[in-house]
Amino acid sequence: MNNFTHKLYLLTGNDTQYHKLIKQRNLSDLSITENRSEASILLAAPPLAAPCLEDFPNLKWIQSIYAGVDTLVPRLDHFSGKLTNVRGIFGQQISEYVLGYLIEYFRQFVQYRDCQQNETWQPRPYQTLSGKKMVVLGTGSIGSHLATTVNQFSITSIGINRSGIPEKNSPFCHTFHIQELATALKQADILVNTLPNTPETEYLLTSEILKSCKNVLLFNVGRGNIIKDEVLLEAINKKSVSHAFLDVFEQEPLVENHPFWQHKDITITPHIAAVSFPEQVVEIFCENYQRWYDGFSLINLIDPSRGY
Repeated sequence: MNNFTHKLYLLTGNDTQYHKLIKQRNLSDLSITENRSEASILLAAPPLAAPCLEDFPNLKWIQSIYAGVDTLVPRLDHFSGKLTNVRGIFGQQISEYVLGYLIEYFRQFVQYRDCQQNETWQPRPYQTLSGKKMVVLGTGSIGSHLATTVNQFSITSIGINRSGIPEKNSPFCHTFHIQELATALKQADILVNTLPNTPETEYLLTSEILKSCKNVLLFNVGRGNIIKDEVLLEAINKKSVSHAFLDVFEQEPLVENHPFWQHKDITITPHIAAVSFPEQVVEIFCENYQRWYDGFSLINLIDPSRGY
């Protein structure tokens, strides 16, 4: 091949860091361009790329720096190249998020912080995580990593997927079909959504489904449209959900005066449960580029018709 056969364009929101990391790798026949019309590869944050794909007429491959590509998929009607994401790197961060809040909640650490500020010595009864049952929506890389982690805390992990069949060497104690979700939720102490945004997952957690829960702790670290805002508020009022830890929302940023902000049984974080560290993203990109260069199949391919 001639030098610089492939032209890479960066559209990440942190292009300087990505440029530095990629240049350090000295990838064969790859140059970084600032000319969108000549780029054959795009390394991008999907929300930044979605509005301007028409600026890249020669694009052959898009490497997303996120796991979620839902903002990009609707814009791919005229794109015939490859789309890949970075799934597989977020399981650790999601596990830290969920376990961190679970320990804080059951050990009542927030209350002790208040006691300290008030100079009050007030021991409180608390619960251990051992013996709790966690239902995880999605048995992919994130859900599986979470299951592996919580198993070490003697939490029973229950996976929900489209087949009801556990993957080979699955870390889940039990696996249910998505149509058995209501049955699985009857025994749940904790419910964690890790699912991507697809037509099949939209508003999956309905009022009827959540009636199966009793005082469940709900974590949403997947996508906001798994549940309607009013359905969640209703579930909290009816004690189906005792507390909701929300990192994603139907509309982001969450608007001012939204009822979630001041609700005592809702914890809000601004879509930070797992972020794309450039070093990890570049590691995946470089592996994929070498595959691309050598003519092999790319890893983490996305099927746009399915959205993941």
